[in-house]
Amino acid sequence: QVQLVESGGGLVQAGGSLGLSCAASGRTFSNYAVGWFRQAPGKEREFVASITWSGGRTAYADSVKDRFTISRDNAKNTVYLQMNSLQPEDTAVYYCAANSNWLGLSLGNGYWGQGTQVTVSS
Repeated sequence: QVQLVESGGGLVQAGGSLGLSCAASGRTFSNYAVGWFRQAPGKEREFVASITWSGGRTAYADSVKDRFTISRDNAKNTVYLQMNSLQPEDTAVYYCAANSNWLGLSLGNGYWGQGTQVTVSS
């Protein structure tokens, strides 16, 4: 089992920045790829970004590329999502997920946190 807890959400004006954290406990976190997903009201959950267990490979949704950065510190069992140039359409509940399999993670499978709300005002 891997337990994930997201933090760092909040309210920000358009053009602003927020940093999210995903803290893990349980099994060896460094063995897991981690991703961020989001779900806006009335919409399906969508992929945002992911990072391999080593941090050597990352992937981003086109909608956040060049604005968001995912990183991880395995010594702290934490994955981060730095979000810059936020827009109202980024408003959603943001979830982190972990899976020992990169493909499985991309399909939305694995361990999930409870989510943190991000609201961007115009």
